[in-house]
Amino acid sequence: MSADDPQPRVTITYCTQCRWLLRAAWYAQELLTTFHRELGEVALRPATGGVFTVEVDGETIWDRSDGRGFPEVTTLKQLVRDRVAPDRPLGHSDVRPGARAVPDDDVPTV
Repeated sequence: MSADDPQPRVTITYCTQCRWLLRAAWYAQELLTTFHRELGEVALRPATGGVFTVEVDGETIWDRSDGRGFPEVTTLKQLVRDRVAPDRPLGHSDVRPGARAVPDDDVPTV
């Protein structure tokens, strides 16, 4: 990518009072490992007041305050993938709604 076409930036804002730095850093590590070619940056932004949000290029994709708590890492990866590399499969953990993880002809009969 050129400087004129920057790669996406993920920002994880976490509460320092709640000591959520390690959780935020773990999510950052997982995203950087999975999307090492697609992401330009994962930033950790300290805050207070129980905040925990994840943004991609300024768009909030997860906000703990909406009552859903913290995302499962597979869910977070799917949300990021949908914005930065929609055609990219995430492997065995990436089962879309209504899809089967195992093809019908591979399911043993009883």
